[in-house]
Amino acid sequence: MDTIGSQPPLVTPDTWEQREMRDALAARDISTVYRLLRRVGVSQRQIAASTGQSQSEVSEILKGRQVMAYDVLARIADGLQVPRGYMGLAYDGATAVRVVGVADDPLSEEDESVKRRRFLQHAASVTMGVVSMPGDPGQWITSVAQTPAREKIGKTDVMQVEAATKALRALDYQYGGGTCRDAVIAQLSWAEQLLRADAIDPVRRRLRLALADLHSLAGWTSFDTGMLDPARNHFGKALEYAKQCEKNDLVANILYRMGRVYLHYDEPNDALKLFQLGQLAAQDSGSALTVAVLCANEAWAYAMMGMREQAMKMVGRTKDEFARADFDHAPEWVRFFTVNDLHGMIGSVHHSLAGNDDFRAKHAPLAVAELVKCTQGYESDMKRTHVFGLSMLAANHIRSGDVGEGLRVGRVAYSMGEGVNSVRVADRMIDIQQESERYKHIAEAKDLAEEVRQFRIRTGSPQKRP
Repeated sequence: MDTIGSQPPLVTPDTWEQREMRDALAARDISTVYRLLRRVGVSQRQIAASTGQSQSEVSEILKGRQVMAYDVLARIADGLQVPRGYMGLAYDGATAVRVVGVADDPLSEEDESVKRRRFLQHAASVTMGVVSMPGDPGQWITSVAQTPAREKIGKTDVMQVEAATKALRALDYQYGGGTCRDAVIAQLSWAEQLLRADAIDPVRRRLRLALADLHSLAGWTSFDTGMLDPARNHFGKALEYAKQCEKNDLVANILYRMGRVYLHYDEPNDALKLFQLGQLAAQDSGSALTVAVLCANEAWAYAMMGMREQAMKMVGRTKDEFARADFDHAPEWVRFFTVNDLHGMIGSVHHSLAGNDDFRAKHAPLAVAELVKCTQGYESDMKRTHVFGLSMLAANHIRSGDVGEGLRVGRVAYSMGEGVNSVRVADRMIDIQQESERYKHIAEAKDLAEEVRQFRIRTGSPQKRP
């Protein structure tokens, strides 16, 4: 049986050398690539057969749907027999595995619910100290690049890893994971080689912590670009490194982040389990601020499940833990959680409750009150988070009956969101789209809903709630 990439080429090699085609490939503009192929006589059926896509998928891409997932881009390049370098996909073997995942991994075909359950089992085993480390890293990440390792490292080498992670995280916050994920992966390829070098124990421990943080960032940027399986892989590895170093606050951080992944994909029950697991590590860390972050996210999960009483109880506990937090001695990762973010999280809880028609009248105005305080405090270096807050604020202005203000804020969120390379930004704008569509008899509301819808198509966001 023929497989993708084994068929005779659809076009002659010089097709890929044409300037318009080269520009489209470099921009990963698959819609234009397919249109250019159609222009030279290649049918939709032939494209579908070569790339492993359905004809309906090919049709949607021809109409403008953007392709962002690395594994899909790689499959298209291989199927069409495009030199990978023309699409910026020329990774070495180990980096390709980190970016895409193992092609023949039996987990790749498993149902998503099975994958979530498997990750939860792994997280519980690591957090509770069942997994033996160091040792075989298992299925989360394959071997590092086979390049010569340095013979000896010191504190300065680890500080370079930490500095790079900090700089890349700043790019992620401001411009989205799509702007820096490849750089994070490349940094991982280099940094993991340092484990082979000789080092005194304190340096080696600090390196493992740095790698845990870098893998966590790789997971977060993967999530932000819509790559769920690589995100889970990196978080799994980050969790192992953090637990190996007995760094409970970092374990809590990683579990919090993976829980947020599941919240985004509308799986609050699984997210809640990870938050509760993270809560154990947070309490062991002795940091009230870390506990507050986990409580706030548990509240959000309960709200998404429609469990208002439990959600509000956890909001109360969040406030209590926040009030007694020692900010001067809090772990570095959790210092982002200022009073501004406290309002943002409480606003998110009310926002989710207001999505329920039974709770809308009470919680939409409460969401507005909290989110106004939240959005006033964001600086330009937190653009993505600012868009999230504005999107929820716009939706709840409309839910509260202040349609004009909701549309005004929604327009600001949309304009700002176009400058952030993040699938999540487009995903989170679905509330603006849906609430605006309720008032499509108003020209401005109809226009905003359609513009957001088109924006979400361009970024590959699902047209239903993710």
